[in-house]
Parts: sequence; C-alpha cells; structure tokens
Amino acid sequence: MVSEILKEGLKFIEEIGRFCGYDKRLLVKSEADTDPNYGCLPFKRPIEEHIRHGIINLDKPPGPTSHEIVAWVKKMLDLSKAGHGGTLEPR
Repeated sequence: MVSEILKEGLKFIEEIGRFCGYDKRLLVKSEADTDPNYGCLPFKRPIEEHIRHGIINLDKPPGPTSHEIVAWVKKMLDLSKAGHGGTLEPR
C-alpha cells in the first residue's frame, strides 16, 4: 500500500508537471514501502547522514577566504574531507 506521504508527493509532482506544460502521468509499477536497510525518506534521515552524503548551501560573509570557510566547516562538523564548488564570494 502506498503511504499517504508518497501519494501527496506524486500528486505534487503531477501538478508541477501540468504547470510546466507536461501532461504525462507518472507510472507506479509496484506499490511497496522502501526497505529501511536500503534508504529512508529525507525528512526521516538523521542529520549525520545528510552531512556525510550531502551539500551545505552556505552564504559566505565578506572577509574570510573560501579555503578558510571550508576549513571551518570541516572543523565544526568533524569531517576529514570537504570542498567547495564554484565561488564562495559574496554577492
């Protein structure tokens, strides 16, 4: 049985599609819950997992360099690896 959250998500995707001019519907081949050993819904995922596999959207203040910001993030979150893509310059 498809959960109410999934039904709401599919409905939202269909509404966005119609808004963008797409009239195709999503095809759900099978209705099943995800095995918790293989993942979970993002809002149920622990923050540690988001950090380990995710992206931090950061608005860099004027002053510190991009390299300094990356070093601070690594230290604050106790990470061995971190980097940045694109510019971290203000504005």
